[in-house]
Amino acid sequence: MTDHQTAPHRVRSASWRRLSSLRVRLIAVFAAVALVTAVSASGIAYWLNRDAVLKRAQNSALNDFRDSLTRNVSQLPLQPTCQDLKVLASQVASSGLAYDVVVVDDSVPGCTASSDPIAFTARQIPQALVTAVNKPRETGPGNPYEYHLYWQRVNLAGPYVVGGTRVVPGGPTAYVFKSLQNERADLNTLGWSLAVATLLALVGSALLAQAASATVLRPVRRLGDAARRLGEGELDTRLDVEGNDELAELARTFNRTAESLSEQVAELSAREAQSRRFVADMSHELRTPLTAMTAVTDILEDEADALDPMIEPAVRIVVSETRRLSDLVENLMEVTRFDAGTAKLVADEVDMADLIMSCIDGRAWYDAVELDAPRGILAVVDPRRLDVVFANLIGNALKHGGSPVKVRVRQDDEAHTVVVSVSDGGPGIPEDVLPHVFDRFYKADKGRARSEGSGLGLSIAEANARIHGGDITAANNPDGVGAVFTLTLPLTQPPAPEPEEAR
Repeated sequence: MTDHQTAPHRVRSASWRRLSSLRVRLIAVFAAVALVTAVSASGIAYWLNRDAVLKRAQNSALNDFRDSLTRNVSQLPLQPTCQDLKVLASQVASSGLAYDVVVVDDSVPGCTASSDPIAFTARQIPQALVTAVNKPRETGPGNPYEYHLYWQRVNLAGPYVVGGTRVVPGGPTAYVFKSLQNERADLNTLGWSLAVATLLALVGSALLAQAASATVLRPVRRLGDAARRLGEGELDTRLDVEGNDELAELARTFNRTAESLSEQVAELSAREAQSRRFVADMSHELRTPLTAMTAVTDILEDEADALDPMIEPAVRIVVSETRRLSDLVENLMEVTRFDAGTAKLVADEVDMADLIMSCIDGRAWYDAVELDAPRGILAVVDPRRLDVVFANLIGNALKHGGSPVKVRVRQDDEAHTVVVSVSDGGPGIPEDVLPHVFDRFYKADKGRARSEGSGLGLSIAEANARIHGGDITAANNPDGVGAVFTLTLPLTQPPAPEPEEAR
């Protein structure tokens, strides 16, 4: 084959690669979108006109209602009768914009003044609007008025905008009913006209956009699904690579990244598993000699008073450190259970007051702790794990905080929440320490008295709270005296939306 024969082939190959690239396909898609946008201009114009027409009719009625109410309310007596309110409603509604007015006044019970009592009464006013209208707002430099005009669109045998405002504090409340039926009819006519004019163009452009999106978006969708599966832990996810365009190169990059991530995760998992096995095995192996050492130290402690005065301090140090080592081993074993996900709940319905009292009595803290816990607050919890939480929080308050230590239990019936707070009378927790109090092996000696603990107690307490679906927070008392730890078991509901305010 001669050079004259191969050159056109190379040109055709290069041209085909350029035409099949993602950039060219995206240009084609954007061109189709531009065509759809141009053809759909009538549809966009409809929605813009719809919003403008409704807002214009709505704002005109609300502004006229506000002005008419301001002009006519000055003629109302200080102690109006029901007839005076009816006259006010008729005068305000006679401005010429074809709306009706309802006036109510708490000082005239049983009276609802309406410009059209047959069609409009106070029962048709939305309750959310009534609540917003009668709620005073704080006045200030940016808000000189205590009461504002609010509105809400409703359907009362047709579309209506209902607005309302309180005239003055202690005065009557007026509501306006403005029908939007004429605007709806005009918009329906406009909509049908535009729909007929654009239907064929929209169908053609939709087919073109579908063809273009199938070319570009399908590979992107596959890539997105693969990334989602990879994020969910399916580390063996890979993409089939076809072609030489930008999407194909992106797929290759994804596969290389997934392979590297899989290797790193496997290595990290192996290291983490090895570390957990080491801690668990070490803790388990230490329990046997510690059991023997604990038995010996118990005997030594019983005989400490009879020992040589030169030896007694050393014996007591050995006893103390042996017990501390035993507690550390138990805590490490508990931490490994949480890390391995083997910690289980043995839940039962208990009275929180009885559970806390049992914790305090079992450790002879009843003379050092003030308990405010009404009986009858029942919760389904694991008593053993919550006993660990309470013992840690109260013990820390006694050891590091100081008297008075107060334990308070409350239940919020509306939020279905049980809250247990433990406060002390110590110096509090430094602000830079607060974010780390639940970290493992973290000790804040500079802000508290010297700690002889392992630094795992609060971490285990937090884990026990979370396994119940709750949480523990740490803070300083607002009065500046002492710290407070709060255990919360919440069950909350989202707030209801509020009506819009007229602007």
